[in-house]
Amino acid sequence: MKDSCFALNRAIALDIPYIGDNDPAVDEELDKLINYHGGSVDSSSDILIRVSLDTVVNAEFQDEAYNLNIRPQSIDIKASTLRGAYWAVQTLWQLAEDNSLSVNCGEITDWAAFRVRGYTHDVGRGFIEFSELKNQIDKLSRYKINTFHWHLTENQGWRIESRIFPQLVADESFTRLHGKYYTIEQAKELVWYANRHGMTVIPEIDMPGHSQAFRNAMGHSMLTPEGLDEMKQIMTEACETFAETPWMHIGTDELRTEDRGTLDWTSFVPEMVSHIRSKGKKVVSWNPGYSYSPADIDMIHMWSSSGRPIAGVPTIDSRYHYANHFDNYADIVSLYKCNIAEQEKGSNQYAGVIVSFWNDRYLPSDDAIIRQNSLYSSMLAIAERAWLGGGDGYFPKVGTILKESDTDFFDWENRFLYHKAHYLNNEPIAYVRQANVKWRITDAFPNHGNLTASFPPETSGIDDSYIYNGEVYGVADALGAGVYLRHVWGTLVPGFYNNPQPNHTAYAYTYVYSPIEQPAGLMVEFQNYSRSESDLPPAQGKWDYKESKIWLNDMELVPPVWENVHSVKSNEITLKNENLAARKPIPVTLNKGWNKVFMKLPIGAFSQNEIRLVKWMFNCVFTTPDGLDALDGLVYSPDKQVDNQGD
Repeated sequence: MKDSCFALNRAIALDIPYIGDNDPAVDEELDKLINYHGGSVDSSSDILIRVSLDTVVNAEFQDEAYNLNIRPQSIDIKASTLRGAYWAVQTLWQLAEDNSLSVNCGEITDWAAFRVRGYTHDVGRGFIEFSELKNQIDKLSRYKINTFHWHLTENQGWRIESRIFPQLVADESFTRLHGKYYTIEQAKELVWYANRHGMTVIPEIDMPGHSQAFRNAMGHSMLTPEGLDEMKQIMTEACETFAETPWMHIGTDELRTEDRGTLDWTSFVPEMVSHIRSKGKKVVSWNPGYSYSPADIDMIHMWSSSGRPIAGVPTIDSRYHYANHFDNYADIVSLYKCNIAEQEKGSNQYAGVIVSFWNDRYLPSDDAIIRQNSLYSSMLAIAERAWLGGGDGYFPKVGTILKESDTDFFDWENRFLYHKAHYLNNEPIAYVRQANVKWRITDAFPNHGNLTASFPPETSGIDDSYIYNGEVYGVADALGAGVYLRHVWGTLVPGFYNNPQPNHTAYAYTYVYSPIEQPAGLMVEFQNYSRSESDLPPAQGKWDYKESKIWLNDMELVPPVWENVHSVKSNEITLKNENLAARKPIPVTLNKGWNKVFMKLPIGAFSQNEIRLVKWMFNCVFTTPDGLDALDGLVYSPDKQVDNQGD
């Protein structure tokens, strides 16, 4: 039995309980699985895949648990729910990837550590085409992501049709992406499509803040008697539109002066919660936001480091999960390594996690939103963490630093890169292997605000330590294609330096062995532009506003020509090629043998007029010339050691 397998490339019968039109499509997934691997579904076959709904023995959490028993002539799937059975089929998909036409025999009992494993798209500030939303549901359900939080309304636009108040989606009500919204029929279809893929949609109609689009359309604030009445009508319609999902998110965060009216939100919010509950919905609200008592809300959604649970109320964690601030490499390490809500596993209090993709800054396309926000690497990292539970600690403890001992992350990276090359091969993913990328970084030298000042590593060459003004400056090892010397969230999330200070200059270096002389691409940046900032582009000829520099074999590399040249901050000017994910890598030639990479990393103030949140960081890795993959056969070693390199 140990060495045998269940072949998929033959006629196979299915025995599945009745599946309703709004239930996870276990039958369709099995049919796709079998046909993809060369088989066919044939009810007369004596080869059988059977699904039964029952308690899963030895599973700690029952809701999505399954038992998968694979024998040479049959597969038995036992699950507590159809959603659990759907996840069992996704496991079969992944098992089949190892053997192509078969899955190894054996038995698996599996369950989710957290019952909410999801993602947010802010389509109020931006817009994602309907077909792309469905594509992401299709792709992410393969990894047991089960929640899509659909942030539908914002200052810039009301993105869900209303037949009661059609002016909400009239062109003049939008300040960005005029006329881009989803119809009621599309909303219903997306909920159905998500349900069929084991995923729950949580729509959000943000109130009473973030509501400029409402004021544009209606001529007054939500916080007025007429606004309250209109919002009740709108939410009645929305509850009918989203009839097949149990949840409704109402926002309630960041109420600003311009949102206010004649009513106080302490009367508005409870009345809206009561109204929505009367329509059969459970209500989700942000924290920090409106202050609820436990009986007055059904779920809390924590955001920012100030987010706090309410005792007895289920809680979703999004506190440090804002991927719009992430870089492509170091933050993925953090996302994978850190536990959820400071918990090892879920409970009645701690429901799970949602990774959020907010785009205050206008991004011009679906591709830009996906690529620059590292959607797939972020989601596959959190999919595994949320399903398995555990982790090394929470973000303020673990930080972003990759270590040689992080073997779980290295294993995840191998799996992710496999899926990038296969199931996700048509998706825009700007991530290549980083487990083998090794650096040495100096202690930081005080530059006293002179960002162009030079120090011994630059003037005297690479060494194990340096004397400067009578002080000894050492070096330390670092790992990965992305390193934060100081994180975008400051010391809340630890970086390379324990106590980073402004007005300092660091240096990083490594040697890269190439078996042949060859063309390569270099993915490099020194300030990853958050998608929520109106930061100015670098000046032409400069990498950033910090005077960062990079040399390859002692020849300085110049930055690309920046497509943006504006000098006045605006969220309405699209991010173009400021981020490495949005541009082709720098074309370089690697010599046969060892190649020296040397970087100068100054920092002035941690916040500037040009850049609000300065990231003292670098991303640097060699790729194929097109930037799609890591370059094979390279060895990164500050000591020029070929042995003991990662695969």
